[in-house]
Amino acid sequence: MIDIFVFSFLVALTGALTPGPLLTFTIYKSLKQKKGYLAGIFIILGHATIEFILILILLAGASFFFQNIIFLTLIGIIGGIFLIIFGFLVVRDTLKADLSVDFNIEDNNLKGYKGNSFVGGIIVSMSNPYWTFWWAVIGLGFLVNFNITFATPIGLLLFFIGHELGDIVWYLPISTFVYLGGKSLNPKIYKYVLIVCAGFMMVFGLYLILNVLISPPQV
Repeated sequence: MIDIFVFSFLVALTGALTPGPLLTFTIYKSLKQKKGYLAGIFIILGHATIEFILILILLAGASFFFQNIIFLTLIGIIGGIFLIIFGFLVVRDTLKADLSVDFNIEDNNLKGYKGNSFVGGIIVSMSNPYWTFWWAVIGLGFLVNFNITFATPIGLLLFFIGHELGDIVWYLPISTFVYLGGKSLNPKIYKYVLIVCAGFMMVFGLYLILNVLISPPQV
């Protein structure tokens, strides 16, 4: 089951590396809080809490459909397709843009919630439409392809830990770096890391598609 942990970690890391609302909120809180180096911890705890609840809801709500081989096959293929599309878009945008992460976020640059870091991790995650879409399609596709259900608690735990660790290894160092006065990352290194991760995402998406076609899910 180690493959569940590794793939979950790498997919989550790729998503975390891509700039978005949660990264912006993390940078803001790291700059503004008295102990800003702790902001990343509480934000990811909030983020992980709402993700754990969503995973339980997905598994519970989809339990009926998990008995339908057509649904399982389609969601597995669709999840893989969107992973490929997302990876391609990341590579395209990374190559086209002069990529950098702005670590000088002021109050008027941040829209939305600015309060408690833990609560913010929940609210900012839920307010991001892409986050909901990711779990409804790609996340569910991952669960289907690796046959992760309530009947496989170890697989479910490995998936969850791997996914959250992918966020932690990016957001915690960023939070500490910003708090200690870091102004920017090396844009070339950041760009290459993003491209490599996006490349992995496309390969993994293809793997999910082939896996569900060669070894269809069992009901």
